[in-house]
Order: sequence, then C-alpha cells, then structure tokens
Amino acid sequence: MGIRHAGAPAGLLLAAGEGRRLGTPKALVEIGGERLVDRGVRMLHEAGCTPIVVVTGAAAIDVAGAVIVHNPDWRTGMASSLRLGLSALADDCPAVVIALVDQPRVTAEAVRRLRAAYAAGARVAVATYAGLPRNPVLIAHEHFAEAAAGASGDAGARAFLRARPDLVVTVPCEDVAAADDIDTPEDLRRLGRP
Repeated sequence: MGIRHAGAPAGLLLAAGEGRRLGTPKALVEIGGERLVDRGVRMLHEAGCTPIVVVTGAAAIDVAGAVIVHNPDWRTGMASSLRLGLSALADDCPAVVIALVDQPRVTAEAVRRLRAAYAAGARVAVATYAGLPRNPVLIAHEHFAEAAAGASGDAGARAFLRARPDLVVTVPCEDVAAADDIDTPEDLRRLGRP
C-alpha cells in the first residue's frame, strides 16, 4: 500500500551514500549547526511536500518529520535508493519531488516552482541553473515505474529524463537556488564550513 499522502506531492530525499570522497556520510555533515539530512527535510516541508521520505543506507539516521526507508543495497548507487523511495509511496500519491541530500543550496522556493509547474499541468518538471537541468526533479505518479525502470548505478532518474524530453518542463531556478554538490572536503569548505 505504501506511505499515505495528503494530496500534495511527496518529498523524496536521497541520503544513502557513504560520502567516500568526503570521508563521512553526507547526510550527517553539519553546516551552520544543521545536518544536511535535517536541512533537506526542512526544505521539502517548507515547500509543502508531504509526506517526506528519506532513503538512508551507509549511516543509521533518525529524522524528525520524515519517514525513514533503509536501503540495504545502497552500495549499488543512487538508482536503488530512487527505486526503493518510489516504491515506498502509496499508489494514490500524485507526484514526488526528488532531492539530493548533498545539495544544501537547493531551496524551498525552487521546489515551489516545480510544484507550480505541476499545478499548471507539467507531468515532469526539472530545476535548471543557467539553462542546465539539475535537481530537484518532480515526477507525476504515472511515470514512477518508468523512472524506476530506467535508473541505473548512480544515475538516478537521469536516463528517464533524457529518454523522455517530450515530458520534461524546465523550471529556471538559478535566481533562488544553486545545485552545488558537496562531494569533497574542499566543496564543504566552499559551501560554508571552515
């Protein structure tokens, strides 16, 4: 049956990786006294997504305001977390916003823009920065299975998005957010932690 929804798009935060190049699981990293996983959940809540599902893996994580789904296959890459997260949602979940735990500059306003595109009829909406598609991504329920089937390794929904450009509505977000990843200690220092 899956996790029940309340009519709004759900939020799916992918937070399973070990942060090999960073040296610690990214979900547990703190910026400004807040763990990245808590920041991601807060951002999705502020954007009106409900429920929020967090897929964990390398680290055991409890997060207030979210449903935790553990991915025992996290070592295989982001695709397994995406498939698990999508399968955890109820059959009547209308859509999901997928966000990555290691992008702390993605904002609730960017997610609200994706939701507005969805409300206007988009079935797939992708945030863009300087014209380049990145995260977050909104996918309507009727495309969950196709997105899951196309996911492989660390690519997540990328193969689905590239295979179905006819569905994708791009949503410029560079004025309210940035898709900077935290992959290395240098990235972490650059994004605000000494």
